[in-house]
Amino acid sequence: MRSHIRPMAILKIARMGHPVLRARALKIEDPTAPEVAQLVEDMLETMTDAEGLGLAAPQVHVSRRLVLFRVPPGGDVEDERVGRDGFPLLALVNPVVEALTDEMYWAWEGCLSVPGLRGDVPRYTKIRYTGFTPDGREIDVEAEGLHARVVQHECDHLDGILYPARMDDLSNLIFESEWKYHRRADDAKSDDAESEDAESDGQDIDPDDETDEEKALERAS
Repeated sequence: MRSHIRPMAILKIARMGHPVLRARALKIEDPTAPEVAQLVEDMLETMTDAEGLGLAAPQVHVSRRLVLFRVPPGGDVEDERVGRDGFPLLALVNPVVEALTDEMYWAWEGCLSVPGLRGDVPRYTKIRYTGFTPDGREIDVEAEGLHARVVQHECDHLDGILYPARMDDLSNLIFESEWKYHRRADDAKSDDAESEDAESDGQDIDPDDETDEEKALERAS
C-alpha cells in the first residue's frame, strides 16, 4: 500500500536580495493544518542540513508566519523534540514578540540568508513571545539573553527584516573569514576585564573558556 506521507525535503534557502525576504509574511489561519506540520518537518530537515540555530518560513520561500528554532541552554520551553545537539526544538506559528525592557546588548550574528557574513547586532535583553505550536498548544514565554536574541532574529524575518537592518554600525558587518580578528579583540577586552575582577576576588581565569552562549552564537540562523 502506498503512503500518502511524503518524506521530508531539504528546501532551497532564499538569500539577501530576494523579494520573499523583504515582504511581511502572511498569518497562518490554522496552525494545526497538515501542510503546516509538513512545512515544519521540511524546515527542520533544511535547518539541520545547514547547521542552523533557527529558520523562518520566508527563508525557504514560504511567506507565512512560522519560525523554528533551537531553544538555547536555560530556555524554559518544553518540547518533546530535541535536536542532535541536545537543544529543544520549538516551532512557533504566528508569533508575537514584545520587548520587556529598553536595555539592549550587542552580539555577533550570522544568517543562512546572508551567507559568508557576520554582524554585531543590538537586541533587547528581555522579551515576551507568544504563539501556537503546530499541534495547537498556546505558547507564552519570557526569554532573555541568547534565547531572546534567537527569537528576535527569527521573527524579524516574518516582517521582512534581515539583521544588517538592525545594525547601528555597518563597519561591524564583516566577512565570516575575518571574524577571527574581531573575536580575538573581543576576547582580549573580556580577558582584561575578567583578570581585573579575578585579582580583586582572588580567582583564576582560564582565557580559553568559552560559554555555551558564545558557541551557539557561532551558528547561522
